[in-house]
Amino acid sequence: MENLHNGSKNAGSWILENIVTIIFVAFTLFGFMVSSGVSVGFFFSELSSRVFRNSFLVLSLIIPVLAGLGLNFGIVIGAMSGQVAIAIARYFEMGGISGLLFCFMVAALVAALCGYFTGKLYNKTRGQEMIASLIVGYFANGIYQFLFLFVVGMVIAVPATHPMIKPDGIGIRMTVDLVPVKQGGLKYALDNIYQIPFVHALLVVALGLLALLLVRYYWNKRKGYGYRNSLSSLLVNGALCLGLAGVAIHAMMTKSELMMVRKVPVVTGLLIIGLCVFTVLIMKTKLGQDFRSVGQSQHTAEVSGINVDRTRIIATMISTVLAAWGQIIYLQNMGTLNTYNAHTQIGMFSVAALLVGGASTSKASITHAIFGTILFNAMFIMSPEIGQSLFGQAILGEYFRTFMVYGVIGVALGLHVWNSNKKSRITVE
Repeated sequence: MENLHNGSKNAGSWILENIVTIIFVAFTLFGFMVSSGVSVGFFFSELSSRVFRNSFLVLSLIIPVLAGLGLNFGIVIGAMSGQVAIAIARYFEMGGISGLLFCFMVAALVAALCGYFTGKLYNKTRGQEMIASLIVGYFANGIYQFLFLFVVGMVIAVPATHPMIKPDGIGIRMTVDLVPVKQGGLKYALDNIYQIPFVHALLVVALGLLALLLVRYYWNKRKGYGYRNSLSSLLVNGALCLGLAGVAIHAMMTKSELMMVRKVPVVTGLLIIGLCVFTVLIMKTKLGQDFRSVGQSQHTAEVSGINVDRTRIIATMISTVLAAWGQIIYLQNMGTLNTYNAHTQIGMFSVAALLVGGASTSKASITHAIFGTILFNAMFIMSPEIGQSLFGQAILGEYFRTFMVYGVIGVALGLHVWNSNKKSRITVE
């Protein structure tokens, strides 16, 4: 009876800890049940496009969480840095691969500088980093607006005839066309380098993950790290990979609707995989161990000889630079720069996506980021369809999106406080 009670208690705790993820899975499945206008091809076309567009931004949040900085809403500063770089490239009519590399370099410099000062601020607001990151984002947005609305034209002389400058010669237009690569612009500059059909990418990913699982299992076994292995986990994950590979092969043989899904940008995918590898490798270095130590206990880390302030600043700088690059990837896929609004919701949406994947304010991983990005964007696709099917108005689905974004963040923060209080009670007892 005691084992049964413990089992039900553990199941209840697991459901409570993953309630946000469960809600989003149920919501997506419900959307397919009530919506008749969403085909498999359309859903996966939209989903793959959104996932490749947003994953880099969500992954940029992991390191600050591990370093004890919580959910870094301040990545919006990185997004603005990326937009500054794109605006400069667009003004000088730079495009293609060279223009893209220029954007990455300029964005890295601007974001690193902004990240340094943001990190200094976080060190002055210990324990309140998430609130500080929200406020500093609004402050930075004010500077950004002043720069693009007034400084460009009034202080920095620009020709009023330039297509990105407003007709009166002061400030940048609300929307700036990045122009397709064929015309010397940045639109799809990264995505169009090389693309392959969706089902081919699905097959490659499934087989690659299967190979990775097997290599990791036998590597741990050979090196004496058998305690890290779980045969049941290997079998379940291996079966899932084989299932995905089977779906891809079946789609290719039967010419199913999955063959109609738009092509996958390979280079963008490789950059996302590269960021995942970078995150794993950096956490195995001395710096990565410092991140973990500071995240677990700043006092213990300081006693151990770790420069806590410096470590937190480095984590903030890395996150800000990655966010700047992520915004460049995002905008080249969109094809237009919404000058004054493109960055405003980046922080909220990225944080919400990470939380949907099962992360918390003190725990985050690559799996949380990727899984959360998939689920969060699946919700975005299905929301208008559910609103149309149930209420006859797709706009209600748009309102529901906003409700879900802020609701997810609220629930996650509430669970964090509840878990912290629970642990405190256990410690006292």
